[in-house]
Amino acid sequence: MKTDTNLRHDVEEELEWDPRLDARDIGVAVKDGIVTLSGHVSSYAERWAAQDAAQSVGGVKALANEIDVKLLTGGECSDTEVAEAALTALGLNSSVPGADIKLTVHDGWLTLTGEVGFWYQRQAAETTVRNILGVKGIANEITVKAPVSTSDVKTRIEQAFRRHAQIDADRIRVQVTGGTVTLEGEVESWQERDQVETAVWAAPGVTSVQDRLVVRP
Repeated sequence: MKTDTNLRHDVEEELEWDPRLDARDIGVAVKDGIVTLSGHVSSYAERWAAQDAAQSVGGVKALANEIDVKLLTGGECSDTEVAEAALTALGLNSSVPGADIKLTVHDGWLTLTGEVGFWYQRQAAETTVRNILGVKGIANEITVKAPVSTSDVKTRIEQAFRRHAQIDADRIRVQVTGGTVTLEGEVESWQERDQVETAVWAAPGVTSVQDRLVVRP
């Protein structure tokens, strides 16, 4: 099992290695396997990439992303320009039901609202606007609708776990109440935890997930 010092070193190395971001102004702190990222980057896309890179490192139990976005000179855009660019991008993505999604922009922070039928559509909307120039942060408040029977949702999720080679289905317990799925048990890495959540969200009818999984390398 990695010490906090070793884990910090590995996270720093991964950030330096990742071509999606400039890690020179990112700080890394680790306590009991919990990683905190601080400092600043020049775009929201870099902030997200730093989080994604850190989560990929083995031994990370949880992560707090406190990185600020400081746009470079010339990279500032008005809220109107950000909103127009976001609407155009959403309209060009066939995975996003544009008519069901609304957006607002305030001081570079983009908020998505509305209702979609599947989780992948909710994620597609956020991914689409992530790289827009001038975005400092994103609040994804889109809800998922698609009520189906509770037993059917539970069965589909458990079957999905067993199909995934990287998920140990026997260590995970699934409870479903309405569209809310509660996960309990243990996983061996943050990546496995992320794969579990992704599999859950792919099930039709899931509107929220309470992830109580413990990362225990």
